[in-house]
Amino acid sequence: MANQSRRHVSTSRRETRRGDSRRREPIPDKLYFRIGEVARLTKIQPYILRYWESEFPPLQPKKSGTGQRLYRKRDIEIILKIKELLYDKRYTIAGARRQLQDETEPTDLLQQVQRIREGLEAIGILLDRS
Repeated sequence: MANQSRRHVSTSRRETRRGDSRRREPIPDKLYFRIGEVARLTKIQPYILRYWESEFPPLQPKKSGTGQRLYRKRDIEIILKIKELLYDKRYTIAGARRQLQDETEPTDLLQQVQRIREGLEAIGILLDRS
């Protein structure tokens, strides 16, 4: 009987851990967040957040004059994606890094294409005026 209750508790913990990234608290509309706020929002300990900075290049929070980490909303979204890859999808650190890189590159490319398109449109407007 005792083994059954232990099994039930460990299953509950596993289910809670897996479900964390799906049921998340909304990210407040602020410019910057301190590491403690980010830890609370993402349910990731600050020491893990600091470690992830060294493992995931897209995660680079700014630092204040006193050295305090200042995370933007985009950084928190990256953290939540890393958490999903590592904890829910069971990726290794290297696999999560590659997946994150693959997902961010097309967005960067699309943004570059959009900037080029806007530049060409501006040139077209200038040529029409001439």
